[in-house]
Amino acid sequence: MSRKPELRGRAARLARLFPAGARQAARAPFVLLVVLLLGGGLIGLLVLNSALSEGAFRLDDIQKETKALTDEEQSLQRDIDAYSAPDALQRRALELGMVPGGDPAFLNPDGTVKGVPSPAAGGQGAAYNPLVLAPEALGGEPGTPPAPTTPSPEATLTTPAPASYAVPQYAPSAQPSTYPTPGR
Repeated sequence: MSRKPELRGRAARLARLFPAGARQAARAPFVLLVVLLLGGGLIGLLVLNSALSEGAFRLDDIQKETKALTDEEQSLQRDIDAYSAPDALQRRALELGMVPGGDPAFLNPDGTVKGVPSPAAGGQGAAYNPLVLAPEALGGEPGTPPAPTTPSPEATLTTPAPASYAVPQYAPSAQPSTYPTPGR
């Protein structure tokens, strides 16, 4: 029969630190630990995958919304460009009864006038009409401008200004105004 050799010195001291009998480690807790770690990892992967999928769907929705808003912005910019084009502005100004301005004159800093002013191309025929009615009120169809009516130059020159255009004259007050002086 084989007998264990007897240990001496340092080896004997180390041998005393370990238990004397050879024990079998319990397998059930180790297997349970491994199963829990694998299950936790699997659940973690599922949660991570779900979060990534949700993020991808949100990103897709945001990209669609951004595309729609960009299309709308471009459409509005085209409308602005169409309305601010020189020919569109000229057409709209003529519909409103405006006429191109004449040559301007400039006032220099020393008080002299540079240039000779001239009246607008429409002259007296383009009188200012403060009352603008809607086409429906004029009996026309909506969307069609009313026929322009321009009074004769004689009628414009002889027609007095309405009372609403009269500038009130203010007389100075006979009573002196008294204001509190600062510091008293």
